Amino acid sequence: MSLLICPEDKANGRIIERDIRNLPDCSSTASVNVHIVLFPSDAFPIAKQFWQHTGMGMSSRLAEHCLAMLPDEVTQTKTSSSPPMTPRYNGKAFNKHYSVKPHSKPTSPPPSQLHSTEETLEADHRIYLEERYGRNLPLAFAASAKRALRRRVAGVLIHDTTHEHQGEPVAGEQNLVVGPSSRGVADVSEHDVYLYPTGMATIWNAHHVALATRPVAKSVCFGFPYTDTLKVLQKWGPGCHFFGGGVDSEIDELEALLEQEAAQNPDTPPVIALFAEFPSNPLLRSANLPRLRALADKYDFLIVIDETIGNFVNVEVLPYADIVVSSLSKVFSGVANVMGGSLVLNPRRKHYAALKKYMDANFEDLYYDEDAIYMERNSRDFQQRIRIIDENTTAACDFLRSRSIAGGVTSAVLKEVFYPKYITLENYEICRIKTPGAEGGYGGLFSLTFTSKAASEAFFDALECYKGPSLGTNFTLACPFTILAHFAELDWAAQYGVEEGLVRITVGMEDTQLLLRWFDVALKAAEAAANLATN
Repeated sequence: MSLLICPEDKANGRIIERDIRNLPDCSSTASVNVHIVLFPSDAFPIAKQFWQHTGMGMSSRLAEHCLAMLPDEVTQTKTSSSPPMTPRYNGKAFNKHYSVKPHSKPTSPPPSQLHSTEETLEADHRIYLEERYGRNLPLAFAASAKRALRRRVAGVLIHDTTHEHQGEPVAGEQNLVVGPSSRGVADVSEHDVYLYPTGMATIWNAHHVALATRPVAKSVCFGFPYTDTLKVLQKWGPGCHFFGGGVDSEIDELEALLEQEAAQNPDTPPVIALFAEFPSNPLLRSANLPRLRALADKYDFLIVIDETIGNFVNVEVLPYADIVVSSLSKVFSGVANVMGGSLVLNPRRKHYAALKKYMDANFEDLYYDEDAIYMERNSRDFQQRIRIIDENTTAACDFLRSRSIAGGVTSAVLKEVFYPKYITLENYEICRIKTPGAEGGYGGLFSLTFTSKAASEAFFDALECYKGPSLGTNFTLACPFTILAHFAELDWAAQYGVEEGLVRITVGMEDTQLLLRWFDVALKAAEAAANLATN
């Protein structure tokens, strides 16, 4: 069902039933047409899978905007019969694995002070503050913000700038002169870039574009990916061939599979598309893209590359892909206060015309305007931030690897540092940007494995950074990745080297020496725990 919510609803005190084809009483651009799916309760598991894996749905900002337009009696609950709210955890860190040690970060104010001015501001007041004292654009410039984002992702800006011109970002000006793309494919343009509400939404839609434009066949997932990617390929469509190692020997296995399938059905491609992350999350393995491209050309299937971890400041993967997707929620934004994703078509590839025709006919801009404005603001300095993060991460990984078994210390509690500088380096170097003055690094994400569960837990608990499941933030963030992403399938994940005790860390922009002290303290705690367990 469809529900059109208009600003007039709040003043009228009720939601008016409207014909969305004729809306003389609801002409405001602030109106939102919400689509609601009702389903029987026994279908909840299926509905949950769609919500969980596809990245489609309302953002929190859009939901807040809708709630603000609804009549008060719809959104406000009566509190007279409700007991007074009390702090559930008495201001203490209730989970040691996700808390920051009190001495390392400012503590939260007492519960009595939590009703801050920010919470009581009217929506218009908050927007005014962001536009006047922050760097946000006025909402009227949403189209300009999206244009700026598409140009940044396309790499066509001759000189990106953080400045604005008459309220509009310079990067989004309608008549701005742009140049050849820096993405490794000179003729890619902003018109080949499509924005989505989340990164997973780009993968979901890339999969559907492949299903809609190519003959029916299974997909290939090459390498161990973020869990939702594999689930999308397995649960929607004909199915998926999974090559979880992502190493060169599995390309030989893939080639044998393609040859066999092609022999059985010579008139149709053996697979529809191959999906790969570059590098992968969480093992940071880089696939041999030239070999995969050669197979795609020979057997006529698409290649979809997720460049979120490597990012296009560090690597050029577009020349090998038909479609490149990325989660802009990560390092492109950096602030972890907005979500978004991008899908880029490669105009040099054989199936570009069919893909472009389908996208232009079926693409619907569902990226909420205010989310786009936040993303545009956050991404203005993403290239400078990425270079700082690259340097910090390389320093941290060099330090940690020097005290690992992989680094030659046989008695170490740290087994391996999974980072593109050490893992499948030759494949990563093929795509790493080597332009003088704009040389790419190895990214801001790495993972650690330990000799024992006790050492892993002690390291994680002692690490004085924030703890949480995201990545690409301007601040360092750690998580027990396997426990969070594969708790119900630990043995399955372990088959591919994703150990239960794996700790994944995304490095931020803190002072390098501070980061090294954090890792030194955490590593000593892991060593102490391991010694205690053996004595």
